[in-house]
Amino acid sequence: MANAAISLLESLGIAAIRICAEAGGVLLLLIASLRWMFIPPFRIKEIIQQMEFVGVKSLLIVLLTGCFTGMVMTLQIYYGFKMFSAESLVGSTVALALLRELAPVLTALMVTARAGSAIAAYLGTMRVTEQIDALCVMAVNPVKYLVVPRIIACVFMMPLLTVFANFMGIIASYFVAVKILGINEGIFIANIVKYCGLSDLYNGLLKATCFGFLIAVISCYKGFYTSGGAEGVGRATTEAVVASALAVLVCDYIITAMML
Repeated sequence: MANAAISLLESLGIAAIRICAEAGGVLLLLIASLRWMFIPPFRIKEIIQQMEFVGVKSLLIVLLTGCFTGMVMTLQIYYGFKMFSAESLVGSTVALALLRELAPVLTALMVTARAGSAIAAYLGTMRVTEQIDALCVMAVNPVKYLVVPRIIACVFMMPLLTVFANFMGIIASYFVAVKILGINEGIFIANIVKYCGLSDLYNGLLKATCFGFLIAVISCYKGFYTSGGAEGVGRATTEAVVASALAVLVCDYIITAMML
């Protein structure tokens, strides 16, 4: 029994040390990125390329996510509110949920799955094939060349993608509520205007910005410090997606609690 308890404590201690080491590594990479972000030359071409990769190439999946989220929510909320004869509030409820919560979170998860995993795999491949070491030999700072453009791209593109998700979700909700379920069009739109304000949109965009920052930093860290060859790249990619998704959900709770 004593040996089992000691083994358990030892395992917990190793896990705690690893978590602290990972957090410290992420923090050091973040500090280095913020430092190099404001030191010329500013690699505008790389930043634009990463904006295209993170934003434009993620647009379709984000639009589909927003569309079907709005449609499903409309159906579920309608049949719930119908019990209390409150069908007129379906539109405003769906819009509020999308603006404040669902659009930024689901967009972040989609970007994590598509762009975050690709960032980790790309940097991980560069690390195990010694391309990052080659950049250092050529006097090119790898953090400024590889990490900074990806952080800037994620921070700027996440709010824009969230706006598109909001728009598509509300349009899809309108179609299901008005055209399929028969809710009055005027009441649907009037309640959205009445109960949804710019503050709800701003709160969601603030969340999206924070999520983009977390996704970029964690994915870059996992890829930048990959080891172990091809197996290590796969492991780093998986860890980047899982860690980014968990960070998004934890950050979402913290920001929501602070805004209440």
